[in-house]
Formats: sequence, C-alpha cells, structure tokens
Amino acid sequence: MPSNDLRQRGVQIVRPIIYGNTARMLTAADKAELKPPPDHTHRWTVALRSAASQPTNGENEGDIVGGKDDLSYFIKRVTFKLHDSIPNPTRVIDKPPFETTATGWGEFEIQIRVAFTQDCNEKPITLFHMLKLHAWQVVKAIQDDPHLPIPPPIQCWQYDEIVFTDPQDSVVNNFVNHPPTPLPPPMPAGIGRPIPWHPAWPKSVIGRWK
Repeated sequence: MPSNDLRQRGVQIVRPIIYGNTARMLTAADKAELKPPPDHTHRWTVALRSAASQPTNGENEGDIVGGKDDLSYFIKRVTFKLHDSIPNPTRVIDKPPFETTATGWGEFEIQIRVAFTQDCNEKPITLFHMLKLHAWQVVKAIQDDPHLPIPPPIQCWQYDEIVFTDPQDSVVNNFVNHPPTPLPPPMPAGIGRPIPWHPAWPKSVIGRWK
C-alpha cells in the first residue's frame, strides 16, 4: 500500500449484493437447441449481482432479479466452483455480468469466490449457495407432455452486504462516485419481483419488490 494512500479509520463502506440462481425446466425446443445429456431436466444460471433491480414495464416481471448497478468498479473477478460432473466446473468470470449458465438434473452447493480490484487492497471472500431447481411445491413434470403449462422459473437469491472497513482514501473517492441504487420497500406477496431473503425482512422469502 502506498504511504501516501492512508486509510480512513472508523469508516465503513457497504455495498448490497445478491447471489443465487434462477432455473427453469427444459422444453423440447431447449433440448433440440442445447442438446443436453438425456437425464438433464433444467437450465439454470448462478450469479452475483447488485441487489437493486432494473425497473420493469410489467412484462416478464420477475425474470431478472438484481443487477441494476455495475459492480466492476470494485469487483475484479468472480469464480464459480460447480459440481465436478459439469463441464468446465471452475468458471472464472472477469467482467460483468458475473454469472454462468449450465444444464443439469440435481441440486448441489456452489462456491462463489469474489476477488476485488487492486486498489481496494482487500482479500477475496468466499460465499456458498445451494443450487435450487425445484419449487417448494411439487410441480408436475412436463417432459413427457409438451402441452402441459411450463412452470415459472425458480428464483433463489440471498441478500448480503460487502463491507469495507477502514478503506483507503482512493477507494473512498471511487465508491462516492458509484453510489448504490436504493432498494425499494417490500411489497405484498404475489406482486413484483421476488425479494432475496434478509434477516431485516422476516417475510422477505415470500415478499416482492416493485
């Protein structure tokens, strides 16, 4: 650390994030296009994003949760460690969006390693997410009957906050120039996007954002 770049003692910088996955059942069209192994049932994406979401126009509401803010000003790289049975199980993403997509049939724990930009002068952090493919309710399979309605995509997200304690002066200026988008208040269940779970919002597992 350069001697002329002092740390601001007693200062904390907080950036809200979400990490988790979305998943949907493979359709006949998906199988024709992607040609996955015969036993694969779902296509899923695991991601780390800013907590705030883009505004919607009422269409496809809930498909994309989070991701409104660009995090590359302080995140250099995100590495996803998937199950060893998946091709290229260690996925290194060095630019946004910090996400990766695959197909499969089973749920497993994913390791998410976040490396920060050099000017942050902070060690990487490691997060863990259990991939979720199935809804809490039992959903009837559609593989054998393409006329059955396709279940909506699964959304499984965890809210968290990355905290920088006693940051360097240069980092403080960078964060001041990139303020996070404020989060909207929770809305009643069934309206808007799913809210990633957070201890401050007891009903967040069933609530939604605008």
